[in-house]
Amino acid sequence: MKRTISAEVGKGSVNHNSRKFKAANVDPERTHLNVEYCNEPIKQVYHKLFDEALERYNAKQTRSDRRIDNYYEKIRTGKQEKPFHELIIQIGNRDDTGSGTEIGEQAKAALDEYYQGFRERNPNLYVFSAHLHMDEATPHIHIDFVPFITGSKRGLDTRVSLKQALAAQGFRGGTRGATEWNQWVLSEKKELAIVMFRYGFEWEQKGIHEEHLSVIDYKKQERTKELVAVEEKLSDRSEEFNTLAKRINNLKDGEHDYYEMEQKLASDPEYQLPEPPAFMTAKSYKAKFAEPLIKKLKKIVKSLIVQCAKAWDSYHRINEKNGKLYRENEHLIASNDRLKEENTALREQNKDYSLLRKVFGSRQIDNLVAQAREAQQAKRQQRQRSYDYER
Repeated sequence: MKRTISAEVGKGSVNHNSRKFKAANVDPERTHLNVEYCNEPIKQVYHKLFDEALERYNAKQTRSDRRIDNYYEKIRTGKQEKPFHELIIQIGNRDDTGSGTEIGEQAKAALDEYYQGFRERNPNLYVFSAHLHMDEATPHIHIDFVPFITGSKRGLDTRVSLKQALAAQGFRGGTRGATEWNQWVLSEKKELAIVMFRYGFEWEQKGIHEEHLSVIDYKKQERTKELVAVEEKLSDRSEEFNTLAKRINNLKDGEHDYYEMEQKLASDPEYQLPEPPAFMTAKSYKAKFAEPLIKKLKKIVKSLIVQCAKAWDSYHRINEKNGKLYRENEHLIASNDRLKEENTALREQNKDYSLLRKVFGSRQIDNLVAQAREAQQAKRQQRQRSYDYER
C-alpha cells in the first residue's frame, strides 16, 4: 500500500511534545500510547556538549569583553544560530493512516524503527528530545536536536552550526532548492522509506504537489524551508562580519602599538643620544653612539613602513568587503522579514481553512476546492486557446 512521507520543520515546543500541556487537537484518552525516547533539559545538554570547549576558548582570550559566560544564552539571544532544531516525520495522512487504526499501528512500528537508527546516521545532531505521538490524527514523531561541529578554527572548537554539522555528514548544499537542510531531509525520507517497505508500505512520492497537504499547508511548509535557507545564509554572513570585526580590532591594536613605539622613541634612553664623554673625539662618538643608534632607527622605520603598507592594504580590502557584506546582509534581513510575514499570513489562513473544514465538513470543503481548481484550469485553457487563435 502506498503512503506519503511528510517531513516538516517543527516549532520546537518541547513542553507540547512531552505533553506537559495539551493542545486542542490532542486526544487525552490515547496519550498513554505515545512513546518518549528522551527528554533532556536543553541547558544541561549545552553544558555537556560545550563546557570544555568554552573553557578552552576563554583561556585564550586576553580581553575580558571577548570571553563568553554562558554559551547557551549567547546562542539563544544571538542571530547566527538557533539553540536547537526540530524535525517532524509522518507517514500518510488522517484519511489513510489514522491513529487508532490497524494501519496507524503499522506506521507507529515503522516510525519507531526509523528513529532507532537516527542517532547513528546523524552523529553531528545531538538528540535531546524525541516523542512519537499516537494521540493526534496521524502517527508522527518529533525529533529535537542540537547541531554541532568539532575542530572548528573559529570561535569555540566545538560549537553550534546547522550548516556545518550537515556538511560534516556529507550534505554540502548547492542550488537554492538543494540546501544542506533539504538534501538531509530527502536522505531521511529515503531511510524511512526503506523501513516502511518492511511494514508493507510503499513510498508514494508526490513531488512538489504533496497532495496530502492542503495548498495553504504546502505554501507554509515551503516558506518555512525558505526561512531556514535564509537563516543559514545570515549565519554565514554573521560569521564573516565577526571575522572582519576581529581584523579591524587588530588594526586598532596595531595603531595602539605604533603610539607606544612613538612614546618609546621619544623618551626611552636606548633611543637617545647621550652627552659625549670628556675628551672623546667626534669620530669616536659617531662610531660608538651615533651610528648604532641610526642603524636601530633605520631598522624600526623600515619595519614600520612595511607594516603600515600592509595595514592600509588590509584596511581598504576589509572596508570594501565589509560594505559588500553589509549590503548583502540588509538584503537577506529584508527577505527574512518578508518570509516571516508571509508565513504569519499563511498561518492565519490555515486557521481559517481548518475552521471551515470543521464547520462544513472536510468532504464538502475538498469538493469546493476541487471545483475551484477545475474552474481555474478551464480559464487557463480558454486563455491559451484564445492566444493560439490570435497567433
